[in-house]
Amino acid sequence: MTGRVLMSAQGLQIRFGGVVAADNVNIDIHEGNNLAIIGPNGAGKTTFLNICTGYLKPHAGRVVFDGKDVTRKSPRQITRLGVARAFQIPQLFTEHTALENLLIAAAARDRSWKPFTALGAIPEREEMMHLLDMVKCTSVADRPVSELPEGQRKLVDIALALALKPKLLFMDEPTSGVASSEKFEVLDIVAKALAEAQVTAVFVEHDIGIVERFADEVAVWNRGEILFRGEPGEILSHPDVIRDVIGEEV
Repeated sequence: MTGRVLMSAQGLQIRFGGVVAADNVNIDIHEGNNLAIIGPNGAGKTTFLNICTGYLKPHAGRVVFDGKDVTRKSPRQITRLGVARAFQIPQLFTEHTALENLLIAAAARDRSWKPFTALGAIPEREEMMHLLDMVKCTSVADRPVSELPEGQRKLVDIALALALKPKLLFMDEPTSGVASSEKFEVLDIVAKALAEAQVTAVFVEHDIGIVERFADEVAVWNRGEILFRGEPGEILSHPDVIRDVIGEEV
């Protein structure tokens, strides 16, 4: 494992009624080390992402990002510190073009947005076009997002996240909704863009082929606990993971 500890989750606990979604979770996320989180539905994977990005507050434990305790901070405050989030369904303004979406993000990042300001007057146009180029979407820069297929929407959503200049990006099922024939192509583009921007990724994913190809490390979640953690080759060949997560007979 390389790189300094970028984020540390320490003793996280949260439950919803009788369901334990995090049971004393301890995990460090290292800079430059892309982490895949796998596990059955209801294992607590998305809950972990929500805690780390401020959408949920744990009942116990804390989250430290880049040396700062962010446990009680709002999602907006955490984003400004350098943590971005890409949701399972892209969070885009579908009536606006791909470029306009990024310009809105740039204005929000720099706190330069004012009511009735024309999007074309936002000065970061060249920077945002470069981000669209990084995700191979310059050809759709001026098309409304509503017209784009799901794969391109995912890529524009990643570019929007990068517009916030994060150090760490959480992605919830980045290939969800993308045609199976396009999944690897989309994730190849995402991986290259993140590497160029020097952004570390943590992603929840059910497609084991995607995990094998893009993760440096895998953490296996179940019932709010981390059962296994290690390199993909080691974890994905473990008999218990094959039986309980991948769903194949040993």
